[in-house]
Parts: sequence; C-alpha cells; structure tokens
Amino acid sequence: MLTINKLISNPVVDYAAEELRKYLRMMMPERGDVKINYDPDASCGFRLGLMQDAGLDISDAQDPELDDLIYIDCDTDGGMIAGDNPRSVLIAVYEYLRQNGCEWPMPGVDGELIPMQDIVPVKLRHKPSMRYRGSCQEGAPGQHTLNTFFEWMPKVGFNTFMIQFRIPKEFYDRYYNRLYYKTPRPKAPLSLTQMQQWSALTECEMQKRGIMIHWGGHGWTNDPFGVDSLLAWRVLDNSIIPEDYREFFALRNGVRGFYNGRPANTQFCMSNARARELFVNYVVEYAKKHTGIDYLHIWLGDANGNHCECEHCYERTVSDWYMILLNEVDAELSAAGLTTKIVFIAYEDTTWAPVTEKINNPERFTLMIAPISRDYDKTLGDPDPSIVKVPFVRNKMRMTQSLEEYFMYFDDWKKIWHGSNVCFEYHFWRNYFHDLSGQVLAKRIYEDTRAYKENGIAGIIQCGAQRSFFPNGYPMYLSARVQYDINLPLDKILENYYTAAYGEAWEQFRDTLRKLSDAVPYAYISAQHAEKRKNTYYDPTMVPRIEKLKDITKELRALIKDNYNSDYRVRTVSVRLLEVYCEYVDRFSDMLKRLAMGEECDAEHDRIIELLVKWEDEYETYFDICIADSALSTIKRTSDKIKSLNISN
Repeated sequence: MLTINKLISNPVVDYAAEELRKYLRMMMPERGDVKINYDPDASCGFRLGLMQDAGLDISDAQDPELDDLIYIDCDTDGGMIAGDNPRSVLIAVYEYLRQNGCEWPMPGVDGELIPMQDIVPVKLRHKPSMRYRGSCQEGAPGQHTLNTFFEWMPKVGFNTFMIQFRIPKEFYDRYYNRLYYKTPRPKAPLSLTQMQQWSALTECEMQKRGIMIHWGGHGWTNDPFGVDSLLAWRVLDNSIIPEDYREFFALRNGVRGFYNGRPANTQFCMSNARARELFVNYVVEYAKKHTGIDYLHIWLGDANGNHCECEHCYERTVSDWYMILLNEVDAELSAAGLTTKIVFIAYEDTTWAPVTEKINNPERFTLMIAPISRDYDKTLGDPDPSIVKVPFVRNKMRMTQSLEEYFMYFDDWKKIWHGSNVCFEYHFWRNYFHDLSGQVLAKRIYEDTRAYKENGIAGIIQCGAQRSFFPNGYPMYLSARVQYDINLPLDKILENYYTAAYGEAWEQFRDTLRKLSDAVPYAYISAQHAEKRKNTYYDPTMVPRIEKLKDITKELRALIKDNYNSDYRVRTVSVRLLEVYCEYVDRFSDMLKRLAMGEECDAEHDRIIELLVKWEDEYETYFDICIADSALSTIKRTSDKIKSLNISN
C-alpha cells in the first residue's frame, strides 16, 4: 500500500496530498487504498513539503513566495515531491503525474487523461520560465465554470488569476442575466448579496490551490466620486453624478462628466489634490477589507484620449500624474500597515513613460503592459525604420499598432522602472475566434511568450474567456506550458495536446484542422488595422477559398465518425465537440462569403449564435458565447466600415 506523508501543515499541501491520492487511485485502481498522514519526520513513502525544509537548494528563486521551484525524486514506492512554496508543491504533484502519463487537455472530469498503469520513477527539478502565469476573468463565465477553471489551472502550470472590478457584476450579469445574446433560456439575475458571497467563494477556491489572487483594474475612477463602478460600461446620463463630486471628473470639451456615457471609461482630474485624496482613501479602505487579495490592480479609465483638459492637468503627462497618485496610495497603505501589492498599467495614454516622476517604493509595485491595439498577424518582424516613437500629446495620441512599437515605449519605462513586469494579453479575447484551426494563434502565443521573456517581462495574464476550448484547448494549454517551460519545442507541446485529446488519430486531426486556417488565413478574418486596407473583407477573390471550408468540414466529419467513441472520456468529448465546430465553421463560412461579396450578413451572424445557444448547456465549459458574439459583431462592424471607405474612394 502506498503512503503519502505531509511534511508540513498547510491547506494547499493538504489539497496536493488529496490530489495525488486521487490520481494514484485512478491510475492503479486494483492496488488498494493510498493513505495520507501528517508526519514531518517521515523517511519513506511519498513525502510532500518545502524544499528549504529538506535542505534542498532554492538559491535560484529570487522570491520563494513567487517563483515556483519544483523538485521530484521518486521511485516506484514514493519519494520526495517538493517546492519552495505550498503552491509549487501542488504544481510539482501534477508534474509528477504528467511524467507518469497523465494529461489535462481541458477543464473538468471530462477533460483529463489518466492512464491505468503502475507508476514509474521520476527525477526532476525545474524553475518555471515565467513568474506570473495566468488569466483574467472575461466574457460571461458562470460561477461553476470559474470553479472548474480554477481546479484546472495548476494542472497545466498556471498560478495567477485576476478578477475585474471590486465585484465582477458585469461578468455575472452577462451569464445569469443573459445580457449578451438572444436565448430561450430565462434570465436569472443575481442579487448583489449573492455576488458578494461568490466573490468570497472565488477567493477561497484560489487560496485552496495557492493561486496568486489579482483583483481590481478599472472602476477606481468611479467609486470614490459617488458613482457605482458596478455600472461599468452601461451608458448613463451625467445627471446621476452627485453635484458635490462633479468637479473631480475629467474636463473634456468644457464639460465634466462621463466619457461617452460610460463610467468605466471615464477619467478623473488627477491634478486636483482633493480628488486624489478621495481616490487614495477609497483604495486603502478597500485593501483593509480585502486582505486576501495578493495584488490590487490600480488602473485608470478604460479609454484613451479622454483625460482631463484643465490647465493644471496639462502641467504634467498622464503618466506623471499617475505616478504621483500611486505614490500617495503607497504612502497611505504603508501608514495603515498593509503589505498589499499594487499593479499599475502601461495602457493607452500611460503607454508613454513619465517624464519627471517615478515610483518611490518599487517593492510594492509591479508594472503591467497591455498591448491591446497590437497587430496579431505577427510577433516581431524585421526592424522597421518607419516605426518611430512619437511624443505624448494629451488627448491626441495614436494607438500603437505593433508589438515592436510597444516595446519601444516599454524601453522608456525601463529607464525609470527597475521592478517586476507582467503583460496583460488579449489572445483569448476576440482574437481567439479569428483562427479557425487554433494552431495559428497557438504559434503566435508561443512566439509572443518568448519575445516577452527576452524583453524583461516575467509573465502573462490573459484577458480573455476562461471558456476557450473550441475547437479544442490547444492554444490555452500551450499558453500554460510555454510559460512553465519556455524551452519546450512547439511541435512537442502540440503533439502532447493532440495525443491526449485525439489518441492515435492525432496527426489526422491536426492536419485536417490546419487546413481550415490554410484555406482562410487568420490575417483575413482578423482584419488587423482594417481602416488602412481598402478591401479587407470585400474581396470576391476570397470566395473560392471560403468555399473550401465546407469541403474541409466534410473531411473532418468523416474523421470524427471513425473516432467517435474512445476508452477515454476526454477523447470522446474532444471528438464530439468537433461535431459542433464543423457546423460552426459551415455557418461562419456563409457569413464570410457574404462579406467577401460585399453583402449584408446579419442573418448568417444570428444563425451562428443560435447554434452556440443550442449546444451551450452541453458544452458551455468549452466556449463563451459572449466573446464569440463580440468577435463576430466586430467583424460585421469592420466590414461596414470598409465598405463605406470603398464607396468614398
């Protein structure tokens, strides 16, 4: 009988022991029970604990609380499974199981491949390539799908998750109140009390696994000034702004109020000392009440070119005022004895580094770059001499359009900022639905991760749907694995995923899916910077290529039929999910064909959403209709814009 001995008393290590026991039992169901003990002096069986307690070297961990070293030295009867923090012990358990043939292509019990076999010896020591490896709540996740995602994260090497706003009401509403698409399912609005309880549940689910908890983001420019940030992106009238607070809102075109009616997009008057004081006090009080948060994200409004135009705000750049504000937040947090970490963001107007100010206490802060307007057609190409930095001009900026350009501005930040850095990426936002095979986006993520690492960025938090497993989870899986080990070959990650998901026919599935993006390229669907291209969607020469998609789905359906059932549930689900995907591609091809011919496509768009609604109950873990609808609707709007440009030209 196998024994698991916990060398330390810690809830994450307790969970790690239970997970090891569960999967060992699944691998060897006829070998008998697996006992778990707490025994700091154990010298046999599996031993779970901290590397430093066992006298193992952790000198390459710059910060043992953040850098997840793992150590495995096991034979067929057990051995040491350790890490430099409790979270890394859990990750080490999953890595031990992976070395024994286990894989987790998708979340949930239907997403795991657990072979039935005896365990083999494993000896491994590894430091993950990136410190922060994770995701940010986006789209329309239900609480149950969030919980399932948290359970999956450490299995593939993720260690970080971010919740947006003080309470993620916008995201709960999208799912439960059916805000984002027409559906026969009745609305089931949540009370604020339920949302608060589930926010606490979310913290507990992450703490159970040692996941680094990031929280906040936008909204701080609303709550301190009498407007509820939970209204987020709703369009509201300026009359709801309390008169006593109106002076604190950004002055734009002679008026202080909401920017385009949306609170979350609205900036405030940062030169106003009283406004900053209210802002700082609100942040500090929030931090006092939410001590479970590891990193509090303090961002400005979610829009560019709309900062305050009063004469005093003009005295400094937006980033300089931002530094002043953050230093005041830091001072008050320190006075209150709070060690909460702060993440500040180089995003839109703050892409430009400050000129005169800098962070006073770098130990508290992490800088996040957010290249939302970058071109996803490529990572870094050959140096382009036409790309030059432009000076910051208040409210007359141009959004950067390539990763190369973002790095040029990030270099200016690094001249005055020498602390830790992380990237807020958007691969799993609308971009996810621009790649018909999933393999083009995965390759981009692979290349991007290596580029970020080379440019001094210690991790990626993906701003995109947690339900991004359609047609499969290869891009999401790769995002975790390449950050865990940047030296893993791209082809090997692909083979690992496709073998787990599709078994012996994995190469046929890989090649057939690849034909989809070969037929209609990512660049055509994404329409990057479409306003500069005269015929991005309207292109009748694309019609024959679009028509090939249905021939490819016919081929894929034959492959599905031959592999419809498997001894492993994950392979059955992966193959049957492709049934829905074939129908999705067929309907999407109808939409693309009309766009290529310069015709309206509203009916085709609606037919796609109807399909996803039909299958949501069965497959909602794997696709997010909110993000799908957003991506498809953006394609329609871009097409309308291109057609108007064609007419005018």
